[in-house]
Amino acid sequence: MTKIFLLSILVSPFLLTIALSSPISKDFQIFSIGVIKKTKHTTIIEIYKKYEDALLGLHQFSHVIVCYWFHKNDTAEKRNILQVHPRGDRRNPLTGVFATRSPVRPNLIGISICKILSIDGNIIHIDKIDALDGSPVIDLKPYIPRDDSIPDARVPEWVKK
Repeated sequence: MTKIFLLSILVSPFLLTIALSSPISKDFQIFSIGVIKKTKHTTIIEIYKKYEDALLGLHQFSHVIVCYWFHKNDTAEKRNILQVHPRGDRRNPLTGVFATRSPVRPNLIGISICKILSIDGNIIHIDKIDALDGSPVIDLKPYIPRDDSIPDARVPEWVKK
């Protein structure tokens, strides 16, 4: 079993740095590339100017996969929660966090598929996202139906409710 040890975390409105060490690899870091900004009427992903060139071609896609950090859940206590009742509903069976979309988990990475409304420079206007205002964005990937959709996927009963 490979163990990964958390060395440090630094979160600010402009920088998310995660340094990890593992017996099989050298230290590595994940940097925030932008931030989620939500108001009552709009939701945008602001990509930091230094990464704006990486947006070239994204306007050709209708949807984007957004990887972000659950920054409001970043406590040792919440990182140690390994089982939850899905959707916070105690009628759902106790389930391991890796079998849920729970925001409490050992690594606080959230993933959402968002409809792109428009892209203006380094600003991506999206319809909605389940991230909180101020959530650091750690990566974007275009949604490609051929690769990202599995028509006959199996799911437990509680997901169908």
